[in-house]
Amino acid sequence: MNPMSMDRDEPTSLSSVSTNHPLEQFILLAKGAKGSACAELIKQVLEAPGVHVFGELLEMPNIKELETGPYATHFKTLNLFAYGTYKDYLENKSEYLELNPVQCKKLQHLTIATLATQEKCIPYSVLLEELDIKNVRDLEDLIIEAIYADIIHGKLDQECKRVEVDVALGRDARLEDAAAIADVLADWCNACETVLSSVDRHIQRANHHKQRSIRHQQTIEQEIGFIKKTLKAQAENEESASGGGSETHSAPKKNSSRGVPQSVRSCHKGERRSLSRRDDTTVTKSSTA
Repeated sequence: MNPMSMDRDEPTSLSSVSTNHPLEQFILLAKGAKGSACAELIKQVLEAPGVHVFGELLEMPNIKELETGPYATHFKTLNLFAYGTYKDYLENKSEYLELNPVQCKKLQHLTIATLATQEKCIPYSVLLEELDIKNVRDLEDLIIEAIYADIIHGKLDQECKRVEVDVALGRDARLEDAAAIADVLADWCNACETVLSSVDRHIQRANHHKQRSIRHQQTIEQEIGFIKKTLKAQAENEESASGGGSETHSAPKKNSSRGVPQSVRSCHKGERRSLSRRDDTTVTKSSTA
């Protein structure tokens, strides 16, 4: 079976989900609330749809006052939703408020977001354990709900039994996590510098190959031009030579008798005949003797 993609058209990004939420109204209410009113406010915010970060509310003075006193459990539960996971809740139920189904599902969604920051391909086995879910069908339903709630973006790979996460909602960060976050950012900066150095080397190499190709092309063009000139000169020499020879061979023979009067030519012919007769008589006498 092919992986089942659960990507949605994204009219809003995950970053906007973390900022454009109704938490602001709870912060405004917390400014004037005290004691039991603050405790009730915490219960409401824990199940309020679209509220997935709680750091600002935890920083409110009236909320901090609940850390010690009869409503310490409310404060710890709010702290759990800000930084903890569903497994933390199961391991220490007595320290927190008893969660209703809506609150449990929200904490499970936040747990998926935490796991997604640790690895991009989360096996079903890990999710089943962390979320305390007994069967795969319920797990997939929960993941699909998380995707449609913009907690994560990704797809279900039912063949490999895992969730492939593209991006996940950012949760609140503790102050003690600042050093680890700084280390991650430093590693990211170093990786960026490495990539930039590699890109610069490739650019220099490409420019070197380009210049060498240009020089090679210029050399070839010069050789081609020289060969053309040489061939042209040879053709002109051969053409001039063949033209002079044809004129010599085709020139008509001059008639030596042209321009000589007819009477003179007849006289010459008579002399040649008389000479011819004398020669014949001489040859006859010689043969008789």
